[in-house]
Amino acid sequence: MISNSSELSATGMAEVRALALQVADAGLIACDVRRATADAVELTGNGIAFAGREYALDPDARVIVVGSGKATLAIASTLEELLGERLEGGAVAVRSGADSIALDRVEVILADHPLPSERSEAAARRVMELVDDLGPGDLVIAAFTGGSSALTSLPPDGVTQAEKRRLHELLLGSGAPIVEVNTVRKHVSAIKGGRLAARAAPARLVNLTVSDVAGDVLDAITDPSVQDTSTVENAVDILQRRGLWEDLPESIRRHLASDAAQSPRLETCPQTVLLVNGAGVCEAMAAEARAAGVGAHVVSTELEGEASFVGRQLAELAAACARDSTPVAAPCVLVGCGGESTVTLATNGSGGTFGAGGPNQEAAAAAALYLDAGTPVSACFIDTDGSDGGTDAAGAVVDGLTAQRARDAGIDLGAAVAEHQSGEALAGLGDLIVTGPTQTNVNDMFVIAVGTGEPPS
Repeated sequence: MISNSSELSATGMAEVRALALQVADAGLIACDVRRATADAVELTGNGIAFAGREYALDPDARVIVVGSGKATLAIASTLEELLGERLEGGAVAVRSGADSIALDRVEVILADHPLPSERSEAAARRVMELVDDLGPGDLVIAAFTGGSSALTSLPPDGVTQAEKRRLHELLLGSGAPIVEVNTVRKHVSAIKGGRLAARAAPARLVNLTVSDVAGDVLDAITDPSVQDTSTVENAVDILQRRGLWEDLPESIRRHLASDAAQSPRLETCPQTVLLVNGAGVCEAMAAEARAAGVGAHVVSTELEGEASFVGRQLAELAAACARDSTPVAAPCVLVGCGGESTVTLATNGSGGTFGAGGPNQEAAAAAALYLDAGTPVSACFIDTDGSDGGTDAAGAVVDGLTAQRARDAGIDLGAAVAEHQSGEALAGLGDLIVTGPTQTNVNDMFVIAVGTGEPPS
């Protein structure tokens, strides 16, 4: 899955680097949505079973798949293979520029991410249209995964797409965790907050999704197709607390004061199958580390926070293991998957500007600064979708010699972190991890390999 492992392992602290990359590769393999979909869905004599729960279907019943997101194309493609003619069709939105394939029955729509566009609005309208005129015997398979908020973005009446995009810019630059970001977006939307599920009624609906949210909070993962548990008051509070309220377009403030901002109450609770989540990925990485002969410890499946702080904190933990064999004795591997680090671009509500890099690259650079002086540690920070911060890099790998290598090359790693330009600095060091589009998204993943021995003098 990591296409440049050999090059990354040939520099710096080669032994711990190679181990960290090996374990990270096992984690990416465990994120395989195609395999997980094939394991969860079965065409039966009476209909279709999802994770063992069967939905009986009359011969003339309609079955469609709708959705959007980074892992959605893989789900839709696998459903076509599994269900064949039983699947009537549908539509899914995927990121423009990503590798895509034409499906036989399901329409593939190109849209934009991380910020929505007119194409994102058109994709959302198409998806909503497809669930109209369905009956109680029909079945909708919803496949909304990470990135769907931008890829299918449908502004409510009275709000333009440009104004909706501005909201996304403010939220993404605020440093707010994804659950807060999605809470706001659900109440400024004509598709999110369970609105697609409400429109699909009385048809039955099943969710197939991948968790990209700490704690596997369903209405933050697949919010168009499950019951919203948040309120408009929650959304307004987040915007005010984050200092964004006064910077919102007037149309959005007006919308949030209207009844239209309230999410619908669904009559039934759709079944949701979590195909992949952080806990399963961590189990796979820990098993790989143990197979390599070292101890493994799962640090967290819900780690969130400012990227530079997360990178430093994990580096401190690893350094303590190397130095004092506490809380885990070295050699060992520390792993985590499922949380999401963030980058605050501005504190005045302006939203700031997006720099060259992403949260995982910034976390890696911050870790390298702490591991200076040759600490026998290597740390990988990876966005499992293969595109950290919308870049061509999935993340980066660093070690106890990275900071010195940066100085030798005339690269100011500290300034790169402070100015949110870590990608350029790490590219100059040859430390960026490349996977290409993975067609999955279990949010951020980290692997930290801790060796033994004294730092070089």
